[in-house]
Amino acid sequence: MKKICVIGLGYIGLPTSAIFANAGFEVVGVDVNEKVVQALNTGEIHIEENGLPELFKKVVQEGKFRASLVPEKADVFIIAVPTPIHEDYTANIDYVIDATKSILPYLEKGNAVIVESTIPPRTMDDVVAPIIREHGLDPEKDIYLAHCPERVLPGRILIELIENTRIVGGVTKEAAKKAADVYRAVVKGEVIETEAVTAEMSKLMENTFRDVNIALANELVKISQRIGVDAHKVIELANKHPRVNIHLPGPGVGGHCLAVDPYFIVEKAKEESLLIQTARHINNSMPYFVVEQIQRMTAELVSPKVAIFGLTYKGNTDDVRESPAIKIYELLKQHSRFEVRAYDPHVKQEQVSFPLSTLEEAVDGAHLVVILADHNEFKDMKAEDFATMKTKVIFDTKNCLHLDDESITVYKIGNLHSVKAIQE
Repeated sequence: MKKICVIGLGYIGLPTSAIFANAGFEVVGVDVNEKVVQALNTGEIHIEENGLPELFKKVVQEGKFRASLVPEKADVFIIAVPTPIHEDYTANIDYVIDATKSILPYLEKGNAVIVESTIPPRTMDDVVAPIIREHGLDPEKDIYLAHCPERVLPGRILIELIENTRIVGGVTKEAAKKAADVYRAVVKGEVIETEAVTAEMSKLMENTFRDVNIALANELVKISQRIGVDAHKVIELANKHPRVNIHLPGPGVGGHCLAVDPYFIVEKAKEESLLIQTARHINNSMPYFVVEQIQRMTAELVSPKVAIFGLTYKGNTDDVRESPAIKIYELLKQHSRFEVRAYDPHVKQEQVSFPLSTLEEAVDGAHLVVILADHNEFKDMKAEDFATMKTKVIFDTKNCLHLDDESITVYKIGNLHSVKAIQE
């Protein structure tokens, strides 16, 4: 198992490729984007992740990694492509199907095929295995077929790819062992072998647990506004109980995992997943809740100027997938009375379909700044950074701003019962 072919060079596939290449494997990375492939072969990456630019440049210079538009023969094939959802919230596994079909001409007996993409339960058994079988190879005897879901946190991917426990679910026990051994070559954490469907479900439940917990915190925000209590203080005190860990509220849930994965379970067991569906409804409602608060704050203004700070779903990344901040921007733009400017130090113009502003442009003349991502740049802001605002009011939906200046009014998302309309 010396050569690895990785299909998909995004937020998971690219760091995974770099880790294996740095461990001495020959890695060929495959992506459908020709510009991405060309850039990667010069050592330049297209995503933001701590430590990745340096590591990736190193493995390219050492000849351990190269990018390609098509797969090659290899000992191990790792599929790390997106699995978005359709408009009806069912899983779109087309990319996984296409990636599996793309490697068929290069598959040989004894190869390991590992799907890292997050997938609905039974996808390995009911979708991936039959594709390989139809090609003429027995997925239970000829190929080591397994699912090893990624379990990393953006911003810490290179650390967690090595240190985190990995769950490897094989279509057979032999496949689980063979695939697990591939990861044991680079992973310092425990590598656990299990069945494919168990691995699929465990990944989905990890993210569903967090989604449901966040929904509880977000529902608390709404309740707190109604009865007049500070939700942040409530959570702080409740979490002092040794068996309580309420997550943090915010403007909604985004990213390619928490906002998507619960639907993969709902799709397979709709009548049994009522709590999961309710949590999704609550978290999906938060952008609308945020916009309602912005309308309350600007109710006395004829043409309010609102500056959006942060467009990513998570702080200190450039990832805008399923970001509630994007939804909030779009909802505000639907109201003709708002002038909306958007600023994010981590997001490039080509990532979004609307114009981005500089910090100075966003702040200048603004009636309200709305913080939607907990970037370190925002946590470190001082009063003077808001000096050119027309009315100095900030709505911090991430509870991340640390200002102690009486000239600036800061409303936290968990403490909104005291909101007063902005007066020019």
